Amino acid sequence: MRGLNIGITIGLREPGESLWVNGIKQNALFLAKVLMKSARGHQVTLVNTTAVPVTSALSWSLAEFDTRPFVEMKDALDVLIELGGQIDAEQTAYLKARGVKIVSYVCGVEYIHVTESVLFGRRMWDTLFVNRGYDEVWAIPQVAKSSLPFLQSLRRCPGRVVPFVWDPMFLTERTRALPAHGEYRPSGKCGKRLTVMEPNHDVVKCCLYPMLIIDEVYRRAPDSIAFTHVTNGDHLAHASPEFAMLMNYLEIVRAGKASFVGRFDTPTFLSELTDVVVSHQWENPLNYFYFDVCWQGYPLVHNASLAQDIGYYYPDNDVQKAADQLVIALEDHDEDWEHYTRQQRQLLRRFTSENSVVVSEYDALIDHLFR
Repeated sequence: MRGLNIGITIGLREPGESLWVNGIKQNALFLAKVLMKSARGHQVTLVNTTAVPVTSALSWSLAEFDTRPFVEMKDALDVLIELGGQIDAEQTAYLKARGVKIVSYVCGVEYIHVTESVLFGRRMWDTLFVNRGYDEVWAIPQVAKSSLPFLQSLRRCPGRVVPFVWDPMFLTERTRALPAHGEYRPSGKCGKRLTVMEPNHDVVKCCLYPMLIIDEVYRRAPDSIAFTHVTNGDHLAHASPEFAMLMNYLEIVRAGKASFVGRFDTPTFLSELTDVVVSHQWENPLNYFYFDVCWQGYPLVHNASLAQDIGYYYPDNDVQKAADQLVIALEDHDEDWEHYTRQQRQLLRRFTSENSVVVSEYDALIDHLFR
C-alpha cells in the first residue's frame, strides 16, 4: 500500500500545554514516531480538535512532528486516529463522506472510569456523544481486557488489540539538566529511601498495596528502610478518615518513617529523593511511569504482568512475594546497578519505533482498515 496521510488527534487546552499533565499527548507523539518509521512513507500529522491555536509554545518540535488544526487537515486525510481529542458528529460525517477511515485509539480504562462515575458520583461529562462512525476501535493491551468489549458494543464497531508504544525522547530531554541526567546512582547508605507514586485517583493505581508491601519489609528489617514518600497522597491523608485509620495500623507509619505528600515531577523526585520505587496496578499492567523509572535505572517493584522481565516483578496482589522482591532490590541492586540500567534499556526498546516488528504491526493494522 502507498504512503497515506494519517492524522492523530490531540486536544490542546492551552498553547504551551505540558506533556506531563497526563500520558495522552505523549502517546500521540510516540504513535506518530512509529508510523513515520514505516517504509511506506506515511505523512503523519497531529491534528488539534480544539480552538486553541497551534504555536511554537508547544512542548515538541513542530518541524519534527507536524501539528495542525482539524480545519486545515479535513480535506487531506486518508486515516484519522482519534486519540487525544474527540471529533464531533458533524466532523465525523464530513470525513466519512470523503472516504476517510476513522479509528478510535483507546489508552484508558474507560469501563472502570465510567463505572466509578456511575456508582460513586464522579462526574465525567456535561453532555455525552457516543460516536458510532468509527471503522475500528484500537485498544492498547493493558486496557483491552477491561474496556475493549464495552467500547465495541457501545460504539457498534470492530475492535482490535494493538501494540503499546513508548519512547524515552521526552524523558531524556526532561532530565538533561539533572545530576547524572536523573539516572540512578547508589546512595551508599544502608537504609534506602522508598517512593510510591501512584495517582490515587481510582482503584486502578492506588498506594494501599505498596504501603502493605513496604510495611511487611519494614517489620522484617527496619534498618533497611530510611523513609517512604507517598506522592499524590496528601488528599487521602487529610480527607479520608478510612485511609488515615488504615495507615496508622502500619508500623512504618507509626514509626514516623512515611510521609504523604502532593504531586511532584517524576524525574526530579526520583533523582532527589528515591532509591527504590514500589508500585501496584489493577487491570492496567503497562504504563509509561514504569518505563520511565526503569529506563533511568531505578529498581521498580511492580506487578505489571505484561512486562514481567523489567524491574522486580511480583504476581497479582501477593504481598509476601512482593516483599521478597523488595528485599532483593534493597540488598542486591547496588551490586550491579550499571548492568541493570543497560539491561532495562535494551528490554524497553521493544516498545519503541526502533523495533521493526512494532512498525510492521501498525502497517498491517492500517492495511486491514482498507480491506
